[in-house]
Amino acid sequence: MSRKTPEVRVPRLVGLMAVDARETARARGLLLTAPDRPELPLAVVDYVVRQYPQPGAEVPRDSMVYVWFDFGPGEGGGGVHEPRSPRPPRGGLQRELDEPGDPSMVLSSP
Repeated sequence: MSRKTPEVRVPRLVGLMAVDARETARARGLLLTAPDRPELPLAVVDYVVRQYPQPGAEVPRDSMVYVWFDFGPGEGGGGVHEPRSPRPPRGGLQRELDEPGDPSMVLSSP
């Protein structure tokens, strides 16, 4: 029988599916909440992308660990990876030419 200490280390939850994150937190004596998923108890296959407190932090048993399943605005993310139409033209890179009469290309006379 293991002794229950008042402090526990926060496990790494980033990369885990919701169901696994809940179980991992529960096993450590921690509570889990998700500000971007009010239906967290029903979430199963969403992946954790952020957490607070950070992994390894010592917190009191029964502390709340916050996890997010979506990147916030301006935080990046993976973007769209599937092929999109229309596809770029074949033939490699081409140099973009200046428009005829572009004012930046006009040379002034001395």
